[in-house]
Amino acid sequence: MARVHLFRIFSQLSLQSKHSVLSTGNVQIPRISKNSISTTTRLFDLKEFFEPKENWGASEIKSGRTWTKDDLRIKSNEDLHKLWFVLLKERNMLLTMEAEANRQIKEFPSPERLDKVQNAMKNLEDVVRERNKAYHMLETGKEGERPVQECINGFGLRTFKKLHEFPVPKHMNKKWSSFEFKENDRDVQNFLLKYREKKYLEKKRKRVRDFNHVIGLMNRFPNMDMEAVKEQYPDVDIEKAKRSRRYKGLD
Repeated sequence: MARVHLFRIFSQLSLQSKHSVLSTGNVQIPRISKNSISTTTRLFDLKEFFEPKENWGASEIKSGRTWTKDDLRIKSNEDLHKLWFVLLKERNMLLTMEAEANRQIKEFPSPERLDKVQNAMKNLEDVVRERNKAYHMLETGKEGERPVQECINGFGLRTFKKLHEFPVPKHMNKKWSSFEFKENDRDVQNFLLKYREKKYLEKKRKRVRDFNHVIGLMNRFPNMDMEAVKEQYPDVDIEKAKRSRRYKGLD
């Protein structure tokens, strides 16, 4: 509504040809010329989703390094806002070119450019979040982040979710109730049983790998610092590893 109101004001002001100042009661509104209103740059249909023509068919395209957090921390909020849309536009262009290269079964030139843009966008979000936290800590003493609550999902696993408002009450939200955890559900219990078994086997295999790795280190480097080994592999029993038949011992 505010934009429509401003547009009406600008259109009325532009119709005035002879008066430099418009009088509406006791309020004096200066005339605004057409040149004083700035607009965004002109868009060229869908061409901005593709690279410049000089890069078409190139096997390698040079690009600069990504924006680091130290680079972004010295920028103003206005510059960060502009840079976000520049990176977003660049990412959309690279994704379009990558999809086109896959469609034509060709190699996408310099694919690291997409990683640089995505890393820069992530760093920019982190910097903005840092400033937002600092502002809220100064004003309210809190971080200002969306509160997080520990809950149990529909699979019976403990997870964390960010709280937000819903347009309907909790007991009327059919979408939420369909994923609600049901403790007596047979399918959920079978899933939890297999999930815990999988996690137990993964930990067991990791302990065996670490144990064998420590024995190999002891055979290759008999004079190494054992305290450092215990600190790096706390789950490995060093004395048990020395009693193993695979341990050659000191000559």
